[in-house]
Amino acid sequence: MTFSSSQPLTQRRIFSFWLPLAASWVLMTLEGPFVQAAIARMPDPETALAAFGIVASLSITIESPIIMLLATSTALCRDRDAYRVLRRFMIWLNLLLTGVQIIVAFTPVFDWIVLGAMDVPEHIARAARPGMAIMILWSAAIGWRRFYQGILIRFGETQRVSYGTAVRLLSSGGAAALLAWRSELSGVAVGSCALMAGVLAEAALVTWLVRPTLDRQFGTGVLSRIEPTKGDLTMRRVLGFHTPLAATSLLTLLSQPLISAGLARMAFPEQSLAAWPVASSVVLFARSFGMAMQEVVIALLYGPETFAPVRRFVLNVAAGGVLLLGLIAFTPLGNVYLRKFAGVSVELASFVRPGLRAALLIPGLTALQSWLRALLMKGESTSSIYQAMGINLVVTAMALFGGVAVKAPGIEMAAVALTVAMLVELFFLGRRSRYMLRALGWPVVTGLG
Repeated sequence: MTFSSSQPLTQRRIFSFWLPLAASWVLMTLEGPFVQAAIARMPDPETALAAFGIVASLSITIESPIIMLLATSTALCRDRDAYRVLRRFMIWLNLLLTGVQIIVAFTPVFDWIVLGAMDVPEHIARAARPGMAIMILWSAAIGWRRFYQGILIRFGETQRVSYGTAVRLLSSGGAAALLAWRSELSGVAVGSCALMAGVLAEAALVTWLVRPTLDRQFGTGVLSRIEPTKGDLTMRRVLGFHTPLAATSLLTLLSQPLISAGLARMAFPEQSLAAWPVASSVVLFARSFGMAMQEVVIALLYGPETFAPVRRFVLNVAAGGVLLLGLIAFTPLGNVYLRKFAGVSVELASFVRPGLRAALLIPGLTALQSWLRALLMKGESTSSIYQAMGINLVVTAMALFGGVAVKAPGIEMAAVALTVAMLVELFFLGRRSRYMLRALGWPVVTGLG
């Protein structure tokens, strides 16, 4: 069902729309630990986990131009003609990225990247290469399901999105457990097969779940638009909208090696590098509720009358994310999680907890980031999102450089760097969104609208 101005947009309705998407984000954060746990119980786990990390990082990098297809589909798939243009764009992009994956997996490009640029030990590189071959269809499966998930979100079928994510988690976790137990595959092959099983199962289910929505919305060629459009959608407009978002995804990926490089040069480098993945996984969990807001805003913000209720819900999610991380960072709940569930040593936990406290604002800032990015997507001003992410990276690098210069505690400095960078990014996004809102004639109260 499409939300319309004839139906008052209450906080309860927004919550029912948002909750399945938030659940999907939470479920996605569990897939990696499940697969890694299976690999860790196989022969030579150190090599297997390292090789699997290489495969995952390369595949995610290749996939990055298609990550934002979810937002593009949600924002632009307004009628049957737009659906046809976007579907053609998705297929061509899938083919392009699959070609890149094949080149990396089966040509000397793999050695140039892994052995040369990344300086990975040869035995780990050899173990990783079969995994890249298994992951050939990774980007295509991701692109296919994100395109159709965007359509489900646009027309209010968010529960179906969460069904797909649940099936993905069950498929990847089940495949990892079964292959680790019954097969003679290497650890990296088990992990790669598990990831592929998950994304293929999810893509297949989403394709089936979206069929009633496609028939209902596009079958007759008649769709009552709930918002004004900028004319017919063309491939050029799709490229102009999506290319800055794809570049934003690439820039986002650069922040992780930047942080790792900074941690390696600050005080307590070994402990900080070990503690950062644990801390970042906890922060990601708290952020996931705000990350789900981007598509919610795109789908539900269809006129000035919906502006205030959607903004109020975003602020509530932002506050909830900060509160959740605060409970983990400042109460005994954090010790229970780190010691009992994550299996972290007392020494390592002593580095993780200060990092979580320093990152306290990040979940709230993530919700505000989703809000402002979605506003700009509504106005098809996606180049501002890319520019803001570039500013974020520059500020992150400067803050980390300062931390290195004074030999600051690494994990706290990394969290502070990310927080300051997000604040600067939000200031830039807020200024740009004000211009867009004025052009649309929508309310402008503060930098957040």
